[in-house]
Amino acid sequence: MTYLLRDISTMTVRGLRLVSRDLDAMITAVVLPVIILLMFVLVFGGAMDTGTGYINYVTPGVILLAAGFGAASTAAAVEHDMSSGMVERLRSMPVTAWTVLSGHVVASLAKNLVTTAIVFGVSILMGFRPEASALEWLAAVGMILLFVGWITWLAALVGVLVRSPEAASGFSFFVMFLPYVSSAFVPVDTLPGWLRGFAEHQPVTPVIETVRNLLAGDVAGVADPVGVGVLAIVWCLGLGLVFATAAGLAFRARR
Repeated sequence: MTYLLRDISTMTVRGLRLVSRDLDAMITAVVLPVIILLMFVLVFGGAMDTGTGYINYVTPGVILLAAGFGAASTAAAVEHDMSSGMVERLRSMPVTAWTVLSGHVVASLAKNLVTTAIVFGVSILMGFRPEASALEWLAAVGMILLFVGWITWLAALVGVLVRSPEAASGFSFFVMFLPYVSSAFVPVDTLPGWLRGFAEHQPVTPVIETVRNLLAGDVAGVADPVGVGVLAIVWCLGLGLVFATAAGLAFRARR
């Protein structure tokens, strides 16, 4: 266990160094969500009827969108390790090679905390006023980390399976799609009936509603916030377990 923790910490430090050197990806992960926040609040916000100030409604969704963008770069980083010979080099050493995946995931969690804090700071400047207690803040951060965790393991799985940087970068389109078809920007009951069912039963919606309830109060009129929170946790833990297991098996199978 000591060797395992040492290997994971070494790979995490390496992952953080790679993140610090990839300024383009870091800037994109911060700037793009900020632009989306500005666009929706300043351009579309006046036309949105959510029953509350639109900045209070949309900020939690954009925060999760920022976390998703940060996780998307993990797919490209894992693909680079798989195709550059880095993993084969580890196999010849007394190192548990799959810990490279764990290192990327932990580094992504750290990176996303930074980008999320920046996006949140911009929303404060634009008028977002959270009503959360200290305990609710901790719960919201924990919920965001759970969300980042499962989507990063999915990104790691994609990075193991694909064979080119372009294919790995395509994961960002998936990340962008899910929050838009959820309650991130508009209430789901305003969507067409055929699309509403998907929006209500996909994993991003309960996560966004849970974070929104924790930070901004019941601005969306959720009937059962506790039940929604439990559903969000189940979604995140379940998907995280599935994708982490699949990524580990795919990693062992690829040579």
